[in-house]
Amino acid sequence: MAILEVEHICKSFGRTEVLKDISFSMEKGQALSLIGSSGSGKTTLLRCLNFLEQPDGGMIRVNGETLFDGANPVTRQESEIRKKRLHFGLVFQSFNLFPQYTAIGNVMLAKELLAKERPDYKVRKKAIHEEIRARAEELLRQMGLTDRMENYPHQLSGGQCQRVAIARALALEPDILCFDEPTSALDPELTGEVLRVMKELADKNMTMIIVTHEMAFARDVSDQVIFMDEGNIVEQGAPEQVFGHPREERTKQFLSRYMGE
Repeated sequence: MAILEVEHICKSFGRTEVLKDISFSMEKGQALSLIGSSGSGKTTLLRCLNFLEQPDGGMIRVNGETLFDGANPVTRQESEIRKKRLHFGLVFQSFNLFPQYTAIGNVMLAKELLAKERPDYKVRKKAIHEEIRARAEELLRQMGLTDRMENYPHQLSGGQCQRVAIARALALEPDILCFDEPTSALDPELTGEVLRVMKELADKNMTMIIVTHEMAFARDVSDQVIFMDEGNIVEQGAPEQVFGHPREERTKQFLSRYMGE
């Protein structure tokens, strides 16, 4: 069974159609890269999957569970959507760390807020806090930030901030980890840091959707690639097909521009 099924998703802002009948699926453990020019709809698609934007129509399923159905108003209720966001972890382009929290505080925050809703929270508050902290420490060690856990975001480099953001996204154990151009705000050296972490996650079969302009990375890491243009899926396939033998002229033009950079 596919871990993610997206069927006929559409989204407009005013009179502008940003997503036009988007459909695809992916299996557990796959890495899927979304490529295309700025404004092609890639980020909006990620935001719809994370319910930061609500699609106008279509259907989204994770592990066979319908998270969104444009024909069913119940799936549009905010109380339902809040739970459904937990299926996805999102790493933002500009980190979006909370400046008043340390690195470990940022990683622990969402888990601690959710823990307060547990029926045993008052009785096990200290133990739960210790469990959450231990997991956050483990994730930050995996990110190579053992000696930076108590630093605030302004004390970290851009690459370190992005690695904290990845740890934060992983802390809630999402089914699918989404990256929205995670290296676009970084210089080449820091870009390499973050791409290495993402490659390690792919090697561990983390299910990932990656919006990126790093074409070589997408070619090497992805199990499937989707090229989008003007809100449409223009081409979709294995990386060796999309990058090596693109069928569509728009794909060829895009790749000739970006692969030459």
